[in-house]
Amino acid sequence: MIRKGFRRSKAIEEVESKGFDAFDLRLGDLMRGERATIGKSLLDVQRELKIKAAYIAAIENADPTAFDTPGFIAGYVRSYARYLNMDPDWAFDTFCHESGFATAHGMSADASSVKPTREDRLNRADKDIFAAPATPFIPTGEAMFSRIEPGAIGSVLVLIALIGGLGYGGYAVLQEVQRVQLAPVESAPVVIAEVDPLAGAAGDGPAITAPMDQLADIALPSADALDRLYRPQALDVPVLESRDAPIASLDPSSIGTFANVDSETLVVGIDPREISPESVVTAAAVQVTEEPAPGVQLVAVRPAWVRVRAADGTVIFETIMNAGDTYDVPQTEDPATLRIGESGAVYFAMNGQHYGPVGPRGAVSSNVALSVDSLTETYAVADISADTDLATVVNVAEAQITQ
Repeated sequence: MIRKGFRRSKAIEEVESKGFDAFDLRLGDLMRGERATIGKSLLDVQRELKIKAAYIAAIENADPTAFDTPGFIAGYVRSYARYLNMDPDWAFDTFCHESGFATAHGMSADASSVKPTREDRLNRADKDIFAAPATPFIPTGEAMFSRIEPGAIGSVLVLIALIGGLGYGGYAVLQEVQRVQLAPVESAPVVIAEVDPLAGAAGDGPAITAPMDQLADIALPSADALDRLYRPQALDVPVLESRDAPIASLDPSSIGTFANVDSETLVVGIDPREISPESVVTAAAVQVTEEPAPGVQLVAVRPAWVRVRAADGTVIFETIMNAGDTYDVPQTEDPATLRIGESGAVYFAMNGQHYGPVGPRGAVSSNVALSVDSLTETYAVADISADTDLATVVNVAEAQITQ
């Protein structure tokens, strides 16, 4: 018997393809993302919301068992959602849906807190995220010797050794300085206390018991030496003597060349030992028979700057000489030198005559030797009629002499 049957084929189930982002996004992921966006850690949220960090972590993990009192879960979730700028009602509903938490109302037993037993506290301590040593948001404490480096220990030991060495060296030097060494001598010292310094003086004093040979070697200090010992030389009163006293006390009639010669019979230029009675000239004092050497005089007929230097380079005269001003040059072994700004305004007066001028008008003359021999060889006698200013100065000078 042939039976015909009809078998219905199974319907083809449509499978929806999922992309890389097709996954369930939980409440904790959203909250952690928002908290990371504002850059806050669990400890920051605890400090700002006054909610334990363990409760914040339990909200993100949808774990209602971490709360001690279930009645506060709704407030904690809504406060944390407002902190993250999220909808508080939607966040609490999502938390209840993911964790299976149901709100207890009234005076039910679920709304009241139950005191956990000892076993519950021990089990909860095991689940406490802050009790675990590997909590990621709590900084780990540093060990006692974590900041001590081996190199620092070596440096400290070297420093201690250096200080100890310096201290020992100073102590040794101090002991060496304070050490007193006694060197033996060949001759025994004489006891001075047994010698009476007044022995032998007039009076009935005790006799000297020491032998004479021992007393012969003793040199007693003098009174001046003992006085000097207790009175420094700086405290002595100085003896003042006049510096001219030795010179003033000399008598030329008894010492020197003029000894035994009458002071009224002195003639310059004659040796007193060769004086004869015919050549003696009676005089009240020493007479000079030779005329002084002629000197050099600078005569200005017009204003001119003049500077005179000595042989060693020092300036002995420097000024602006006006018409009629004169200057007598000192007679020295080495002649002085002249520098003049207006050479035609100054003449030289020597032996009653005028020489010059020093140079042409408007010229500067330097290193002019102011000696009679040099000037007479270099310059000629001035022509008074050629320079009216010179003639005026000469006439004025002669009129003053005649008056």
